[in-house]
Amino acid sequence: MSGMSFLERLLDGVVVKWKSLGEIGEFVRGSGLQKSDFTDSGIGCIHYGQIYTYYGDYAYQTKSFVSSTLATKLRKAQKNDLIIATTSENIEDVCKTLVWLGEEEVCVSGETYIFKHNQNPKYLAYYLKTPNFFDFKKLNRTGTKVIRVHGDRLATFQIPIPPLAIQAEIVRILDTFTELTAELTAELTARQKQYEYYRDRLLTFEEDEADWKPLGEIGKIIRGTAITEKEANSGDYPVVGNAPSHNYFHDQSNRSGETIVIARSGVYAGLVSYWDIPIFLTDAFSIHPDNNVLSSKFLYYVLKKDQTKIHNMSKGAGVPHVRAKEFELYKVPVIPLPEQARIVAILDKFDTLTTSIREGLPREIALRQQQYEYYRDLLLSFPKAEEQ
Repeated sequence: MSGMSFLERLLDGVVVKWKSLGEIGEFVRGSGLQKSDFTDSGIGCIHYGQIYTYYGDYAYQTKSFVSSTLATKLRKAQKNDLIIATTSENIEDVCKTLVWLGEEEVCVSGETYIFKHNQNPKYLAYYLKTPNFFDFKKLNRTGTKVIRVHGDRLATFQIPIPPLAIQAEIVRILDTFTELTAELTAELTARQKQYEYYRDRLLTFEEDEADWKPLGEIGKIIRGTAITEKEANSGDYPVVGNAPSHNYFHDQSNRSGETIVIARSGVYAGLVSYWDIPIFLTDAFSIHPDNNVLSSKFLYYVLKKDQTKIHNMSKGAGVPHVRAKEFELYKVPVIPLPEQARIVAILDKFDTLTTSIREGLPREIALRQQQYEYYRDLLLSFPKAEEQ
């Protein structure tokens, strides 16, 4: 059965109208909320960075809270509102959307828009993941290092609006696929926790079990070279910066061999990654230990164990950042090289099981994600009036 015949059966003669987001709802900008405002309990709040790093597609409860006094001064999202993060370091993540499904209203930080509407919230969120919306973001973004899409532009985005009953059926089908992926992801999370447990045991040393050295004494810390997407071209070398993945390529590399990268600024400030291929390092910095003292892969695992601590080193109310000079003083354990190699061999096996896209759970999740995207695009490919 073709995709269009399926849609025809689903619509049963209903003509779907396309409307702009501005016609079906209202964008309300989030208000000032800093991580330093968080409290152990109180009124639920959502910081824009958490939309990228903590939440999935929807939420019923918040990770963080603010005092009731501060909450009176902040803008809030109600049940079924969309919370849209409007800044990112890459075009893929910008405008990541969180559906708030909790009964209580929640405070929302700046760098977001709260979208208030009367449609099925999950239907809207699913549509904001389509290639159609991705192309819209590319055309309407501003900035290079920090990418933004402003509310007045978002309000112009055209979206098909079928009856609510049809929206609900589409959501039901797509939820089935996302739940399958969620189950696999939960299993992967369990495996990752197992890996982290053994990693932390292997890499936890008492003061007298290792020689603790500042990184500046046993290696070099080198800043990347600033480059924009426009300045890059379709070469063979990934351009690596302040995001978990690379988005474009260059015809030159400025790092080769084993390279430990620390993201310098933005939501992912302090993110530790490891590369064993030539790359072009841009707005980040790399750490190069003296391999006669410390193996690069061992140091990577040590820093990855401290990922939360390193991320918390970031400073700045607007765009957080970490400083290379602080890493010159960062102390790491130095143990005999044969013992480093033994630990690396064990952790490499765990890392393959939990991160490899060629085998194991990550591969299965990737296949399920492809299946979901196929049906999502099939179910949301409504013809416009001139195409009918």
